[in-house]
Amino acid sequence: MKSPTLFIFLFFLVSSSAHPTGKKQRSPCKNLVLFFHDVIYNGKNAANATAAIVGAPEGANRTILADHFHFGNVAVFDDPITLDNNFHSTPVGRAQGMYIYDTKNTFTAWLAFTFVLNSTQHQGTISFIGADPILVKSRDISVVGGTGDFLMHRGIASVMTDSYEGDVYFRLRVDIKFYEC
Repeated sequence: MKSPTLFIFLFFLVSSSAHPTGKKQRSPCKNLVLFFHDVIYNGKNAANATAAIVGAPEGANRTILADHFHFGNVAVFDDPITLDNNFHSTPVGRAQGMYIYDTKNTFTAWLAFTFVLNSTQHQGTISFIGADPILVKSRDISVVGGTGDFLMHRGIASVMTDSYEGDVYFRLRVDIKFYEC
């Protein structure tokens, strides 16, 4: 015969407030749209560059992206983040991290970066990681955590290339939906 104490303990464990409905929340608890502007160093724009190629295939030039879908290039960045798509708007923070061009037969990258926000509206960080199939209009990457106003937040960021100027400049629109706040 089972102990009544064990039964009560198991009932409490199953019905605890940690999982009140047994289902995850399906609508975002917070939404934020930001833009980040990436200016890749090309050997002539050192004053304005916010990103640099730090790894390249053997024999490649680190001031020009490699041929064949940029495969093998690794870039680091410290890009301004704005509330709108204007490069000259007042930054609300910095996007800091790296991207790796990781496919030989199409344009894709693997991203790992953090938004470091320091404005009157938001203080803290938001961390992202995931694959970026660049030629897809809207692609999702994971929001894996944060600090400050975004402590322990998780969710999805829908990334869209908002502007592109050759191999030197691109602007991304990042629509962040937090599902754990």
